[in-house]
Amino acid sequence: MKKITFIGILFFTFSSFSLSAMNHSGMIMDAKGMVMNSNPDKLPKDCKKISEDVHFTVHAGHKYAKKFNGKMYAFDQQQWDVKPCSRIKITFINDDNIRHQFMIHGLPGYLYPKGMFHIELYGKGKKEGFFIVPSQPKTYLVHCEVPQHMEKGMKAQLKVAGGDQDLPSIPGVTEPVTPDSYEVSWNQASWAIAILSVLVGFAVPFFLMVKYKKSK
Repeated sequence: MKKITFIGILFFTFSSFSLSAMNHSGMIMDAKGMVMNSNPDKLPKDCKKISEDVHFTVHAGHKYAKKFNGKMYAFDQQQWDVKPCSRIKITFINDDNIRHQFMIHGLPGYLYPKGMFHIELYGKGKKEGFFIVPSQPKTYLVHCEVPQHMEKGMKAQLKVAGGDQDLPSIPGVTEPVTPDSYEVSWNQASWAIAILSVLVGFAVPFFLMVKYKKSK
């Protein structure tokens, strides 16, 4: 009896520790990913009530970047516009087998530590979270903070009441700060490579044709 009671106490202690480790400091985490600073009910100081409930389903993955030259990853949408004091539900779906994030910056720090709302998935999957925007017209940066993912295309913007600006380098929306350049420096070496490539392009089919005729 004592042995069973002791095992039960150990199980209860371990379970309590595990639960607290998975849901603390505004972070809800499991084996598939995490949600940080989800807020379905606490109003910003300048909002008297929720103006509307909005639900966005946002996909992330390599296939959404194919329509943008030079990009590797992207969200399936690059911008959203909501009313002041909207409560926004994000359903974030990762279609790749690598980490992707939906991260928004600039929210009130007294509600969102470091002004951030964040959903992360370690591979294919889905997670959901909420945040409530203030009343002021503002444009918020949305991106993936995994190294090089934003630079490779995972960048978008959320506008409240039309926003206060357009952020640069939003794929398909705004011009890049530093446009990709594919110019070739035509020096002697590059001319030699180009001429050699043309000659090889003509020579290979010719030799294959001769070889085919001899084999008949």
